[in-house]
Amino acid sequence: MPLFSKALRPGFCLLAATLSLVALTAGCGGDGDSSESSPAGSTSTPAEVTVPISATTVELIQPGEEPREVISRRPPAGVTQDVQLTTDAQVFQQIDDQPAQDFSSPQVTLPLTAAVGRATEDADGSTTVDLTLGDVTSPDDRLGSALEASAGSGAGFTVDPTGAITALRLRPDADAQDIARSAIEQAFYQAVYRTVPFPAEPVGVGAQWTIRQQVMSGIALDQTTVATLTARDGNRLTVDYTIDQKPKSPVWELPGEAGTLNVDQYVMQGSGTMTVDLGLPLPVSGTVTVGGDQQYSDPDGATRLHQTTSNSVRWGS
Repeated sequence: MPLFSKALRPGFCLLAATLSLVALTAGCGGDGDSSESSPAGSTSTPAEVTVPISATTVELIQPGEEPREVISRRPPAGVTQDVQLTTDAQVFQQIDDQPAQDFSSPQVTLPLTAAVGRATEDADGSTTVDLTLGDVTSPDDRLGSALEASAGSGAGFTVDPTGAITALRLRPDADAQDIARSAIEQAFYQAVYRTVPFPAEPVGVGAQWTIRQQVMSGIALDQTTVATLTARDGNRLTVDYTIDQKPKSPVWELPGEAGTLNVDQYVMQGSGTMTVDLGLPLPVSGTVTVGGDQQYSDPDGATRLHQTTSNSVRWGS
């Protein structure tokens, strides 16, 4: 079963299941393969990697109650915010009738200090958000020990006025171990593809809109998010949302020319809530969980791979 022995590598399992977010093996590598340490399609310097994020399309369904206004996520330059990002992911994989194997990723908690930078030169009025990591922790002893050197590492977002993240910058510590780099990258990728931009039209409480975005995880996915503005208190807004992912193709082209798998079943759905302050660059609180079942088979249908997955993102103080 050479095809499935390749798929069993933790990096490939996470490509399909843990993130279901991006075409970046760097966020999924679990085997220390240095060839997977830089995201595909990224540009880099020795100290920083910049990852483009796929574009979002936002369609207003209903504008909500009066009063309505255009929601703009453009906090002033120089504003800072301390917030904590926590992510985790569960992946259970079974080949035919063999015992299920656990490829879950340990929980990771990233204390972040965000600082709003200058406006970019982009015509859409995007701004930069620079992030400095505090003491990153994990309840997993091995990972927790590897993360100790990550304090002071940097990252950043480019954010357009709707709140959509259009680029992710990663600046790991030069001495960081691969396991620590991978865990931090996974956490940021999960957070980026769980953010909720606002419509360009004026909206009030009760407004509902749809966000569409193509995400990659070895298999191309269409992600559809339906968001509802449930509350507003001055600059503080609360949004409830649901997420649904569907593969664009019934065939999964495995990374590294490892062959193909038929996508027999693919379910990834979830829901969450997010509270933002328009004067701050990152969510002040929120949680979202997405999970489901996937089933794949080799081209002749002789062997089947089943995965049950779930991942969560939490923002808080």
